[in-house]
Amino acid sequence: MSIVRTALPLVLLTSVLTGCAGLQKTDWPTCAAYGGVGGAALGAIESSSWAGYGALLGAGVAAGYCWVHGDGDEDGDGVPDSRDKCPGTPKGVQVDANGCPPEPVAVVEEVVVVKEETIVIRDVHFEFDSAKLTAADKTKLDTIATRLKQEAPSAQLRVTGHTDSVGSDAYNQRLSEKRARSVTEYLISAGVPRSSFVSVAGAGESQPVADNKTADGRAMNRRTEIKINR
Repeated sequence: MSIVRTALPLVLLTSVLTGCAGLQKTDWPTCAAYGGVGGAALGAIESSSWAGYGALLGAGVAAGYCWVHGDGDEDGDGVPDSRDKCPGTPKGVQVDANGCPPEPVAVVEEVVVVKEETIVIRDVHFEFDSAKLTAADKTKLDTIATRLKQEAPSAQLRVTGHTDSVGSDAYNQRLSEKRARSVTEYLISAGVPRSSFVSVAGAGESQPVADNKTADGRAMNRRTEIKINR
């Protein structure tokens, strides 16, 4: 019986300290509860009247042990100081398991680059029933040539001529091709590199952008388009 009385207190005390291991300072009430149960059991070994005193003594000792040896949380982020890799985190900041604020998510800014553009030339009026440019036409094309030379040599240029619906399809097709070549040759003479032009074609009357039944509509359809691919 004496051996039991000697060994049992050590077992109970070890159980109390083990129960308090890993707890924080603020968990002293839990430690006190462990200590109270253990103290009551120790007191009851001697006498049932000692159970109450043992509970009080055990609770006090265990709570004190927890406070002294428990793991603190100085910044109050819920992560014990022994595992907190980012001490001093401001109050209210959400943290991960290591006590550190999550890494900010990189914001990727999307840059939209215009790779294609179309210049529509509607105010170039060829001589009647011809692909020959007038003096006024050449002045207007000089402005466009200045712009296109800024795009060279990386840009690819596609020139397409268009007509209204007056005349036969075959005739308008040939006329649109001649006018596209006429515009292209003038732009080359004005300094735009010939190598920048990857296609020169005519679409005839097949791609109207306005009503051919009106004079204004037909004027809109008589055009030359220069598509810029960067």
